[in-house]
Amino acid sequence: MPTPVATLPTDSEGLLKLLRHKEGTWVQWGIACQMLQKMGENSLAIFENTGFEPVQQNQIVVASQVYASLQAGNAVDIVLAHFEQKGSDILNELRVLNQAERVTMATFALEKNLDVLEAKDVVKAIKEASSVANLPEGFTRHPGDAVVLQVLKAAQGKIDPQERTRLIARGLRFAHSEKARSAIERLLTDMANPTKKKAPKLPNFRYDAEDSIPRILPVVGTLPMSIDQFKSVSSANEIEPFGIVHSSSESTWATLPGWFVVHEAEDGVIVSCNTDTLQAAIAQEEVVSSIRDRAEDILVLVDRAQQDWDENGYFAIADEDGNLKFAWFESSPEVKLLGKITLTLRPKRFFDEAASQDRWQFEE
Repeated sequence: MPTPVATLPTDSEGLLKLLRHKEGTWVQWGIACQMLQKMGENSLAIFENTGFEPVQQNQIVVASQVYASLQAGNAVDIVLAHFEQKGSDILNELRVLNQAERVTMATFALEKNLDVLEAKDVVKAIKEASSVANLPEGFTRHPGDAVVLQVLKAAQGKIDPQERTRLIARGLRFAHSEKARSAIERLLTDMANPTKKKAPKLPNFRYDAEDSIPRILPVVGTLPMSIDQFKSVSSANEIEPFGIVHSSSESTWATLPGWFVVHEAEDGVIVSCNTDTLQAAIAQEEVVSSIRDRAEDILVLVDRAQQDWDENGYFAIADEDGNLKFAWFESSPEVKLLGKITLTLRPKRFFDEAASQDRWQFEE
């Protein structure tokens, strides 16, 4: 058993000799290494003169500081006496704890005869428990109860029976309070008598914005069409809160995204067309297809309730033959306005990779 030296040398040569011959306890070795470092000796020079590797130097320096905090924290004599002789690796793991936690943990490590890996796991449990503001009723801040909290958390996951058994054994070994022990015993009971599986929860979702609610609207027909056909289709009566539509007659419907302009339409109807037929129905605007060599499909939303002229919109009107047309007017017109275009919707762009490659080859 190492015997402490009465007084540590104060010169570097004396300290190096103490380390070289391993005189005193490991605590004094850690203090000696720290003193040498403060004198300007680097860890490599200390290693060459004493045989203490830099990693070992760092461990005993930190552990000796933890030991000093145990002394300052009034740890019991049996704990101080034990760790003065051995256990620097265990005390090194306690460096992340505060002084009170170090004293309690060092005492616990001695009582349970922990090795360094077990001590490391318990320290981790203590740190995790310290972040819990409100402990379960009856639990304490003792290291053993911290381990139980860690075990209970791990047992909530999907683990195999062998791992669950290992966790329960660990919890029973370390549990400190009666409540903590009871919690572990319940795990053991549940393992022996597994409960029936609970039915899954319903896949619940909720609309979080008006824009996420789509709207279903009647399609009055496809251009070209008569104005009578445009007027004949009744507006949709929607039932809140989901916009359910009931139809007693044969009708055609389309769903539009839940944009503000769509929900704003009071008597909205949809006209189906393409770039060619829309161009034929509207004079002042050039309607161009984004698809090469063919017309592009379009849905036109017309709010039949908006029949007051303004200079910033296109309006539905009847031409001389009684067919539906769309027009923009610089000033208030004499013809009757039958509704305003509030949206023209084109399909999602489709990228044809093969066609794209063919085009590049042609251009080259």
